Amino acid sequence: MKVFLLQNIEKVGLKNEIIKVSDGYAKNFLFPKKLGVEVTPANEKLYIGKARQVENRAEIIESTSSLLGDQISQLSLKLKKKMHDDDKLYAAISQNEIVDLLKEHKITISKSQVIFDKSIKGKGTFEVTIKLSSKIQPKFKLQVIA
Repeated sequence: MKVFLLQNIEKVGLKNEIIKVSDGYAKNFLFPKKLGVEVTPANEKLYIGKARQVENRAEIIESTSSLLGDQISQLSLKLKKKMHDDDKLYAAISQNEIVDLLKEHKITISKSQVIFDKSIKGKGTFEVTIKLSSKIQPKFKLQVIA
């Protein structure tokens, strides 16, 4: 069954993309949650036109993302936090703290784009990944100090 996606769905497709999925997946998951609509011969031209517009926008976004990715990968940031006597943080570093830290460098992302390999709970240097797109995932160094 052909489905036009109304939202991004990880490992399935992007918003405004026409994909082919099984009937059960479409009827039991995508349609009830309003994540997609069925593409029929009557509405196919409308959705194909929207999909083409999105392809053009996707190219622009990808080039912008690659520039932003280069900028992020060159960063090496420091974050000062209060710690226990044994150099452990009172609370782990959150995604919101990374978003705020990047805002200081005029880089705006959402907290869902911040990916930690493991939670940061102590002093040291860590790598933080920012997922700009499925292909572009730059990493930067974060140094946590007392």
